[in-house]
Amino acid sequence: SNTPVIGITGPPGAGKSTLVNAMINHLSQGNKRIAVLAVDPTSPFNLGSLLGDRIRMAEQFNKPNVYIRSIATRGSLGGLSAKSIEMVDVLKAAGFDYILVETVGVGQSEVEIAGLADLTIVVLVPEAGDEIQQIKSGLMEIADVFIVNKADREGADAFANNLQKLVKAHRLEVIKTVASTGEGIGRVAAFISAYQPMDNPRKKQLLLSKGWKLLQEEMVKKVDKTAFGSRLSQEAKVPEFNLYRFIEKELEGR
Repeated sequence: SNTPVIGITGPPGAGKSTLVNAMINHLSQGNKRIAVLAVDPTSPFNLGSLLGDRIRMAEQFNKPNVYIRSIATRGSLGGLSAKSIEMVDVLKAAGFDYILVETVGVGQSEVEIAGLADLTIVVLVPEAGDEIQQIKSGLMEIADVFIVNKADREGADAFANNLQKLVKAHRLEVIKTVASTGEGIGRVAAFISAYQPMDNPRKKQLLLSKGWKLLQEEMVKKVDKTAFGSRLSQEAKVPEFNLYRFIEKELEGR
């Protein structure tokens, strides 16, 4: 499927849900079909964040061409889990025009979202000024475009200019938005429409990590935890028991 998957990440409080809401309004014009997956790797049921998304996106729920799903991924091997990879693939097969994947943006999930997405948008706010040097390392690797949201705040222009200098070598664009009023959203939508994923070496690496995660999940499923536990406690009774040797034996036996 050629459905573009657009990843949206960035620190909590950057206004990602408001931005996604504004993007849906823009992208769903002309009866385009939009799917939104809001991924929260921090909690199996984080009422605050899930209800927050629901309330912020309330106007979208009556639109027949918009599908929104919140998904918690705690307990998976990585932030985004095999489940969300599979869900994105199902949505791709369902014939949506755009799939937006928003993460709450904590640590590893920011980097992992790039493995799911054709285009990764990193949302920042002017207050991130002091952290601009830290932004450089991790997020620079995964971003295709930076959005400075809440750009009506003091210091937004200086922050956007500094960021633009920083990303120049990576040929990345910086777009200023005020998601609550819809300002700058047209530019974001135009960027998404025009985006051509080049032969990005990063994508190969990300495909590998995506495949690796699915393989890990499948392999773990095949292990009967109860049987493993009883074998382990049995063997552990021996005085010279060694956990590493036990694991080695387990692997040989499979």
